[in-house]
Amino acid sequence: MKGEPDSPWPAKDVLEFAPVETSMRIPVSQSAFSSLNLHPDLLKNLASLGYEQMTPIQAQSLPAVIAGQDVIAQAKTGSGKTAAFGLGLLHRLNVKRFRVQALVMCPTRELADQVAKEIRKLGRGIHNIKVLTLCGGMPFGPQIGSLEHGAHIIVGTPGRLEEHLRKQTLRLDDLNTLVLDEADRMLEMGFEESIDAVLERAPTDRQTLLFSATYPEAIESIATKVTQSPLRVTVEAQHQTSTIRQHFFKIENKQRYTATKLLLLQHKPESSVVFCSTKRETQEVADQLVAEGFSAVALHGDLEQKARDQVLVRFANKSAAILVATDVAARGLDVEDLDAVINYHITRDAEVHVHRIGRTGRGGKKGIACTLYTDSESFKVAQIEEYLDIKVKPESLPPFNYLDKPPLKAKMATIQIDGGKKQKVRAGDLLGALTGENGVAGRQVGKIALFDNCAYVAVERDVAKVALRKISEGKIKGRSFRVRRLKG
Repeated sequence: MKGEPDSPWPAKDVLEFAPVETSMRIPVSQSAFSSLNLHPDLLKNLASLGYEQMTPIQAQSLPAVIAGQDVIAQAKTGSGKTAAFGLGLLHRLNVKRFRVQALVMCPTRELADQVAKEIRKLGRGIHNIKVLTLCGGMPFGPQIGSLEHGAHIIVGTPGRLEEHLRKQTLRLDDLNTLVLDEADRMLEMGFEESIDAVLERAPTDRQTLLFSATYPEAIESIATKVTQSPLRVTVEAQHQTSTIRQHFFKIENKQRYTATKLLLLQHKPESSVVFCSTKRETQEVADQLVAEGFSAVALHGDLEQKARDQVLVRFANKSAAILVATDVAARGLDVEDLDAVINYHITRDAEVHVHRIGRTGRGGKKGIACTLYTDSESFKVAQIEEYLDIKVKPESLPPFNYLDKPPLKAKMATIQIDGGKKQKVRAGDLLGALTGENGVAGRQVGKIALFDNCAYVAVERDVAKVALRKISEGKIKGRSFRVRRLKG
C-alpha cells in the first residue's frame, strides 16, 4: 500500500523496522491480524485490503491498545503506526452513540488529512462511522456546522482543537481514546500550550496513546503527565540503503544554488524534493528555479492554506517537478515515486537526515539522495556516518556544462476549476468534460483533486491548451465554471 502513509502494509524505504526493546514480545506466529481480538468487521475489512501480517509496531502495541491500556510508542512515519492506534479506537467505538469518542492530535493539516483518510479506510467495514478533521487554516464556520451534525472520531491540529474547545463548539465528555501523533513535531512547532489546553478539557478516565519519532526530555515530561501505567514500545530503524544511492558534496556556501541546479540537470529526476533549513531560503530557491524555467514550487509555514493546497496538489499530480521545502512543512508529505532528494542544507539531526532520504527509493525502486555541506558542517556528516554506520566519501560536482541543458519541466499541467464538492462536482464530471469530441484522451488525464469550492485536474503538458479550451467552452453538471491553467 505504497500510496498510504503509515498503512499496515508500509512501503519499503531506507528504514527497515525491527523491534529493539519493549516490555512485551510478540512471537512471529502471533503477528497475523487474525490473531487479534478485533471486531469481526474490522478483521474482514483488513483481509479484503490484503493486510495479513502486522508490522513490528502493530504487533507490539495493538494487543495493549485493544485492551484499553495506555501506550507510549517510539516509531517513525512509515512504520504502520496509524493503523496501530486507528484499529484500536475503531474497535472500541460505539457507532450507535453519536458522540466524539476518539480524538487524534497531529502537527499539520496534511498529516491530519492522511490519518483521517487511513482511519476511514480501516473502518469502512463498519457502517455509519463519521470521521471529522478540524485543522487551522480552514474556515471556522463550516467546522461548527459539521460538529453540530455530530462525529465519532475527530482528527485535528492542536491550535484549532483548542479554539473549538474554548468556544464550546467541541465537547469531549464522551471521549474514551486520545492519541498524540508525532508528538515530537507538535512540540517543535510550539503547540505545547494548545496540547495542554486540550488535555485539560479531556476526561481523566480515558485511554491515551502517544506516538513520537524521537524521544526528547519534553516528550518524557508530557508522557508522564498524560498516561497511566503505559506500555512502552520502541521500534528502532535498521538502516538499509540498498535502494538509495547517497552522494555527498563538499562545497563553498556560495555554491549551494549552482550545485543544486547541476545535480538536478545531471540526474533529471521526474519528481524531487530539495530540503532547505529556513522558510526564506526555501522560497528564494524555488523562485530562482522558476525564474530560470524549472517547474518548481515552495512549501513552508508562511504559505496560506489555499496556496499550500495548490502546492501539494501540483507536486502530487506531477505538474511540478521540484518541491523546495522545509522539514516541518514536508512532514507527513505523501508522494509516490519520488526519484531524488537534495539536501540543500545538511540537517543537524541524523534521524531527520534518514527521514528525508527515506522519501525516495521506495517500493524497491532506486532513489538518489544528494547532500551538500561546507567544511564547517563536517561534524554533521560525522554524525550521519556514525548513525548509519557508513563512510562518507565526498564527490565532485557534475561538470559545469550541465548548466547548458534545458531546465526540468513537469510532464503534467494543472487546470483549476472554480467548482467543487459543494457544487456537486465529481471526478467523473470533470473527466467527461475533458474527453469526448475535440477533447483529450482519457489516458492523458492524470490525478483529479476535489475540494469544497474548487477542483484541480492534471493533464499531459502537451495537451494542456486543448484541455483548457474543451473544459472552458463546455459545461459541468449543466453549469459553466471559471477555469484556468496554473503557472509552471
